[in-house]
Amino acid sequence: MKLLILHDHYCPPGKVVIITGANAGLGYHTALEIARKGGHVFMACRSRERAEKAIAEIKKAAPTANVEFLELDLQDINQTKKAGEAWLKKGLPLHVLVNNAGIMACPFALTKDGIETQFGTNHIGHFAFTKTLLPRLIESQPSRIVNVSSVGHNFAPKADPIPLEKINEPTAFNTWERYGTSKLANILFTVGLDERLKDAKVYCNSLHPGGVSTELIRGPNQSYPWLAPLGAFINSFLLTKPEVGALTQLYLATSPEVESRNIRAKYMVPTAQLKEPSKAAQDKVLAEKLWDFSEKFFAEKISA
Repeated sequence: MKLLILHDHYCPPGKVVIITGANAGLGYHTALEIARKGGHVFMACRSRERAEKAIAEIKKAAPTANVEFLELDLQDINQTKKAGEAWLKKGLPLHVLVNNAGIMACPFALTKDGIETQFGTNHIGHFAFTKTLLPRLIESQPSRIVNVSSVGHNFAPKADPIPLEKINEPTAFNTWERYGTSKLANILFTVGLDERLKDAKVYCNSLHPGGVSTELIRGPNQSYPWLAPLGAFINSFLLTKPEVGALTQLYLATSPEVESRNIRAKYMVPTAQLKEPSKAAQDKVLAEKLWDFSEKFFAEKISA
Protein backbone atom coordinates (compact mmCIF):
# COMPACT_ATOMS: atom_id res chain seq x y z
CA MET A 1 0.00 0.00 0.00
CA LYS A 2 1.31 3.43 -0.95
CA LEU A 3 0.46 4.86 2.47
CA LEU A 4 2.44 2.26 4.40
CA ILE A 5 5.42 2.38 2.04
CA LEU A 6 5.62 6.16 2.21
CA HIS A 7 5.59 6.20 5.99
CA ASP A 8 7.49 3.03 6.76
CA HIS A 9 10.40 4.87 8.43
CA TYR A 10 8.48 7.80 9.91
CA CYS A 11 7.26 8.64 13.42
CA PRO A 12 9.70 7.19 15.95
CA PRO A 13 7.90 5.36 18.79
CA GLY A 14 6.99 7.47 21.78
CA LYS A 15 6.28 10.72 19.96
CA VAL A 16 3.30 12.46 21.56
CA VAL A 17 0.76 13.80 19.08
CA ILE A 18 -2.53 15.68 19.47
CA ILE A 19 -4.91 15.65 16.51
CA THR A 20 -8.11 17.68 16.48
CA GLY A 21 -11.14 16.14 14.81
CA ALA A 22 -9.47 12.73 14.79
CA ASN A 23 -12.57 10.57 15.10
CA ALA A 24 -13.25 10.51 11.34
CA GLY A 25 -11.87 11.27 7.90
CA LEU A 26 -8.41 12.76 7.53
CA GLY A 27 -7.90 13.05 11.27
CA TYR A 28 -8.78 9.40 11.86
CA HIS A 29 -6.32 8.13 9.27
CA THR A 30 -3.63 10.47 10.56
CA ALA A 31 -4.20 9.09 14.06
CA LEU A 32 -4.26 5.50 12.81
CA GLU A 33 -0.95 5.70 10.96
CA ILE A 34 0.87 7.55 13.74
CA ALA A 35 -0.47 5.13 16.36
CA ARG A 36 0.45 2.18 14.16
CA LYS A 37 4.05 3.42 14.15
CA GLY A 38 4.22 3.74 17.93
CA GLY A 39 3.16 7.34 18.50
CA HIS A 40 1.14 8.29 21.60
CA VAL A 41 -1.95 9.87 20.08
CA PHE A 42 -4.59 12.08 21.69
CA MET A 43 -7.84 12.45 19.77
CA ALA A 44 -9.12 15.95 20.54
CA CYS A 45 -12.81 15.75 19.66
CA ARG A 46 -16.18 17.05 20.80
CA SER A 47 -17.99 13.70 20.93
CA ARG A 48 -16.67 11.15 23.42
CA GLU A 49 -18.90 8.46 21.93
CA ARG A 50 -17.59 8.91 18.40
CA ALA A 51 -13.99 9.23 19.57
CA GLU A 52 -14.17 6.07 21.65
CA LYS A 53 -15.62 4.19 18.70
CA ALA A 54 -12.74 5.44 16.53
CA ILE A 55 -10.20 4.47 19.20
CA ALA A 56 -11.67 0.96 19.32
CA GLU A 57 -11.32 0.70 15.53
CA ILE A 58 -7.69 1.83 15.69
CA LYS A 59 -6.89 -0.68 18.43
CA LYS A 60 -8.52 -3.41 16.39
CA ALA A 61 -6.28 -2.52 13.44
CA ALA A 62 -3.21 -1.96 15.65
CA PRO A 63 -3.59 -3.81 18.98
CA THR A 64 -0.59 -2.08 20.60
CA ALA A 65 -1.81 1.42 19.66
CA ASN A 66 -1.64 4.03 22.43
CA VAL A 67 -4.60 6.34 21.75
CA GLU A 68 -6.58 8.49 24.19
CA PHE A 69 -9.57 10.81 24.06
CA LEU A 70 -9.36 14.52 24.86
CA GLU A 71 -12.65 16.41 24.96
CA LEU A 72 -12.46 19.56 22.85
CA ASP A 73 -15.15 21.95 21.62
CA LEU A 74 -13.59 24.43 19.21
CA GLN A 75 -16.74 26.56 19.25
CA ASP A 76 -16.22 27.38 22.93
CA ILE A 77 -12.98 29.22 23.73
CA ASN A 78 -13.16 28.69 27.48
CA GLN A 79 -13.69 24.94 27.08
CA THR A 80 -10.88 24.84 24.51
CA LYS A 81 -8.50 26.57 26.91
CA LYS A 82 -9.53 24.27 29.76
CA ALA A 83 -9.01 21.22 27.53
CA GLY A 84 -5.49 22.37 26.73
CA GLU A 85 -4.74 23.11 30.38
CA ALA A 86 -6.09 19.71 31.46
CA TRP A 87 -3.84 18.02 28.94
CA LEU A 88 -0.80 20.02 30.10
CA LYS A 89 -1.31 18.67 33.62
CA LYS A 90 -0.44 15.20 32.33
CA GLY A 91 3.18 16.38 32.25
CA LEU A 92 3.87 14.86 28.85
CA PRO A 93 5.98 16.37 26.08
CA LEU A 94 4.15 17.45 22.93
CA HIS A 95 5.96 16.74 19.70
CA VAL A 96 3.19 17.30 17.15
CA LEU A 97 -0.08 19.25 17.09
CA VAL A 98 -2.26 18.63 14.04
CA ASN A 99 -5.04 21.21 13.77
CA ASN A 100 -7.22 19.07 11.53
CA ALA A 101 -10.83 19.64 12.63
CA GLY A 102 -13.04 21.82 10.50
CA ILE A 103 -16.42 22.57 8.98
CA MET A 104 -17.25 23.70 5.45
CA ALA A 105 -19.86 25.86 3.75
CA CYS A 106 -22.46 25.45 6.49
CA PRO A 107 -25.41 27.83 6.99
CA PHE A 108 -24.65 31.09 8.79
CA ALA A 109 -24.58 30.82 12.58
CA LEU A 110 -22.56 32.05 15.54
CA THR A 111 -20.44 30.04 17.96
CA LYS A 112 -20.99 30.13 21.72
CA ASP A 113 -18.44 32.96 21.76
CA GLY A 114 -20.48 35.00 19.29
CA ILE A 115 -18.42 34.75 16.13
CA GLU A 116 -19.29 33.29 12.71
CA THR A 117 -19.19 29.52 12.98
CA GLN A 118 -16.76 28.62 10.20
CA PHE A 119 -14.25 31.29 11.22
CA GLY A 120 -14.76 30.44 14.89
CA THR A 121 -14.31 26.69 14.46
CA ASN A 122 -11.67 26.56 11.77
CA HIS A 123 -9.50 29.42 13.03
CA ILE A 124 -10.37 30.97 16.41
CA GLY A 125 -10.81 27.63 18.20
CA HIS A 126 -7.50 26.34 16.88
CA PHE A 127 -5.81 29.64 17.74
CA ALA A 128 -6.98 29.27 21.34
CA PHE A 129 -5.99 25.59 21.56
CA THR A 130 -2.56 26.16 20.01
CA LYS A 131 -1.86 29.20 22.18
CA THR A 132 -2.62 27.15 25.30
CA LEU A 133 -0.35 24.28 24.23
CA LEU A 134 2.44 26.37 22.72
CA PRO A 135 4.70 26.50 25.82
CA ARG A 136 4.83 22.67 25.84
CA LEU A 137 5.57 22.53 22.12
CA ILE A 138 8.48 24.91 22.68
CA GLU A 139 9.73 22.84 25.62
CA SER A 140 9.52 19.67 23.49
CA GLN A 141 11.34 21.00 20.43
CA PRO A 142 12.02 19.90 17.81
CA SER A 143 8.26 19.84 17.40
CA ARG A 144 5.62 20.46 14.75
CA ILE A 145 2.37 22.36 14.24
CA VAL A 146 0.38 21.25 11.19
CA ASN A 147 -2.58 23.40 10.13
CA VAL A 148 -4.98 21.74 7.70
CA SER A 149 -6.13 24.44 5.29
CA SER A 150 -7.55 24.04 1.80
CA VAL A 151 -7.27 25.26 -1.77
CA GLY A 152 -10.60 26.78 -0.77
CA HIS A 153 -8.63 29.62 0.82
CA ASN A 154 -8.86 31.12 -2.67
CA PHE A 155 -12.62 31.55 -2.13
CA ALA A 156 -12.00 34.36 0.37
CA PRO A 157 -13.38 37.72 -0.84
CA LYS A 158 -10.80 39.30 -3.14
CA ALA A 159 -11.31 42.89 -2.00
CA ASP A 160 -11.21 42.07 1.72
CA PRO A 161 -10.05 38.47 2.27
CA ILE A 162 -10.11 38.64 6.09
CA PRO A 163 -13.12 40.94 6.66
CA LEU A 164 -12.87 41.15 10.44
CA GLU A 165 -15.21 44.14 10.72
CA LYS A 166 -17.95 42.28 8.81
CA ILE A 167 -17.26 38.73 9.94
CA ASN A 168 -20.62 38.45 11.74
CA GLU A 169 -22.80 40.07 9.09
CA PRO A 170 -25.02 37.23 7.81
CA THR A 171 -25.60 38.67 4.34
CA ALA A 172 -22.20 40.23 3.68
CA PHE A 173 -20.71 37.07 2.15
CA ASN A 174 -21.89 33.71 0.88
CA THR A 175 -21.07 30.50 2.71
CA TRP A 176 -18.16 29.62 0.39
CA GLU A 177 -16.57 33.03 0.88
CA ARG A 178 -16.83 32.56 4.65
CA TYR A 179 -15.22 29.14 4.28
CA GLY A 180 -12.46 30.68 2.17
CA THR A 181 -11.78 33.31 4.83
CA SER A 182 -11.48 30.62 7.52
CA LYS A 183 -9.09 28.53 5.43
CA LEU A 184 -7.04 31.59 4.51
CA ALA A 185 -6.84 32.29 8.23
CA ASN A 186 -5.29 28.83 8.74
CA ILE A 187 -2.41 29.75 6.43
CA LEU A 188 -1.96 33.25 7.85
CA PHE A 189 -2.00 31.76 11.37
CA THR A 190 0.87 29.51 10.26
CA VAL A 191 2.76 32.56 9.00
CA GLY A 192 2.18 34.36 12.31
CA LEU A 193 3.28 31.36 14.34
CA ASP A 194 6.49 30.97 12.38
CA GLU A 195 7.30 34.65 12.82
CA ARG A 196 7.03 34.24 16.59
CA LEU A 197 8.89 30.91 16.63
CA LYS A 198 11.66 31.68 14.14
CA ASP A 199 14.34 31.16 16.80
CA ALA A 200 12.83 27.85 17.96
CA LYS A 201 12.78 24.43 16.36
CA VAL A 202 9.00 24.40 16.13
CA TYR A 203 8.14 23.71 12.50
CA CYS A 204 4.80 25.28 11.53
CA ASN A 205 3.27 24.45 8.16
CA SER A 206 -0.10 24.30 6.43
CA LEU A 207 -1.55 22.21 3.64
CA HIS A 208 -4.35 21.43 1.23
CA PRO A 209 -5.22 17.71 1.53
CA GLY A 210 -6.86 17.49 -1.88
CA GLY A 211 -10.47 16.81 -2.78
CA VAL A 212 -11.27 14.18 -0.18
CA SER A 213 -14.42 12.23 0.65
CA THR A 214 -15.15 13.25 4.26
CA GLU A 215 -17.96 14.38 6.52
CA LEU A 216 -17.31 17.99 5.45
CA ILE A 217 -20.01 17.40 2.83
CA ARG A 218 -22.59 17.90 5.60
CA GLY A 219 -22.09 21.67 5.47
CA PRO A 220 -22.89 22.14 1.76
CA ASN A 221 -25.79 19.69 2.09
CA GLN A 222 -27.29 21.89 4.82
CA SER A 223 -26.71 25.09 2.86
CA TYR A 224 -27.95 23.68 -0.46
CA PRO A 225 -30.27 20.75 0.39
CA TRP A 226 -31.56 20.53 -3.19
CA LEU A 227 -28.03 19.65 -4.28
CA ALA A 228 -27.54 16.94 -1.65
CA PRO A 229 -27.96 14.01 -4.11
CA LEU A 230 -25.26 15.49 -6.34
CA GLY A 231 -23.05 16.09 -3.31
CA ALA A 232 -23.49 12.49 -2.21
CA PHE A 233 -22.51 11.25 -5.67
CA ILE A 234 -19.41 13.45 -5.79
CA ASN A 235 -18.42 12.49 -2.25
CA SER A 236 -18.82 8.78 -2.95
CA PHE A 237 -17.35 8.42 -6.42
CA LEU A 238 -15.26 11.42 -7.47
CA LEU A 239 -13.21 12.37 -4.42
CA THR A 240 -10.06 10.84 -2.96
CA LYS A 241 -10.30 8.41 -0.07
CA PRO A 242 -9.31 9.93 3.29
CA GLU A 243 -6.46 7.46 3.86
CA VAL A 244 -4.83 8.90 0.73
CA GLY A 245 -5.85 12.47 1.51
CA ALA A 246 -4.10 12.20 4.87
CA LEU A 247 -0.69 11.64 3.27
CA THR A 248 0.37 15.29 3.12
CA GLN A 249 -0.45 16.06 6.74
CA LEU A 250 1.22 12.80 7.77
CA TYR A 251 4.33 13.94 5.94
CA LEU A 252 4.35 17.31 7.70
CA ALA A 253 3.64 15.67 11.05
CA THR A 254 6.17 12.86 10.89
CA SER A 255 8.73 13.09 8.10
CA PRO A 256 12.35 13.72 9.15
CA GLU A 257 12.63 15.78 5.97
CA VAL A 258 10.68 18.60 7.60
CA GLU A 259 13.68 19.22 9.83
CA SER A 260 16.43 18.24 7.39
CA ARG A 261 14.95 20.50 4.67
CA ASN A 262 13.99 23.19 7.21
CA ILE A 263 10.39 23.28 5.98
CA ARG A 264 8.82 26.20 7.84
CA ALA A 265 5.81 28.43 7.14
CA LYS A 266 5.24 26.49 3.93
CA TYR A 267 2.06 25.39 2.19
CA MET A 268 1.83 21.92 0.68
CA VAL A 269 -0.54 20.20 -1.72
CA PRO A 270 -0.89 16.46 -2.52
CA THR A 271 1.21 14.62 -2.14
CA ALA A 272 3.64 16.57 0.06
CA GLN A 273 4.52 19.05 -2.67
CA LEU A 274 5.48 22.64 -1.88
CA LYS A 275 3.33 25.26 -3.56
CA GLU A 276 2.81 28.99 -3.15
CA PRO A 277 -0.65 29.82 -1.80
CA SER A 278 -2.59 32.92 -2.84
CA LYS A 279 -1.04 36.38 -2.55
CA ALA A 280 -3.31 37.13 0.39
CA ALA A 281 -1.96 34.03 2.16
CA GLN A 282 1.57 35.45 1.88
CA ASP A 283 0.63 38.89 3.22
CA LYS A 284 2.53 39.32 6.50
CA VAL A 285 0.68 42.56 7.30
CA LEU A 286 -2.62 40.70 6.99
CA ALA A 287 -1.20 37.88 9.11
CA GLU A 288 -0.39 40.36 11.88
CA LYS A 289 -3.83 41.96 11.64
CA LEU A 290 -5.41 38.52 12.03
CA TRP A 291 -3.11 37.64 14.93
CA ASP A 292 -3.93 40.86 16.78
CA PHE A 293 -7.66 40.31 16.31
CA SER A 294 -7.44 36.67 17.45
CA GLU A 295 -5.32 37.54 20.48
CA LYS A 296 -7.75 40.25 21.57
CA PHE A 297 -10.80 38.06 20.99
CA PHE A 298 -9.21 35.22 22.97
CA ALA A 299 -8.32 37.51 25.88
CA GLU A 300 -11.81 39.01 26.00
CA LYS A 301 -13.59 35.67 26.05
CA ILE A 302 -11.46 33.98 28.70
CA SER A 303 -11.85 36.98 31.01
CA ALA A 304 -15.61 37.24 30.51
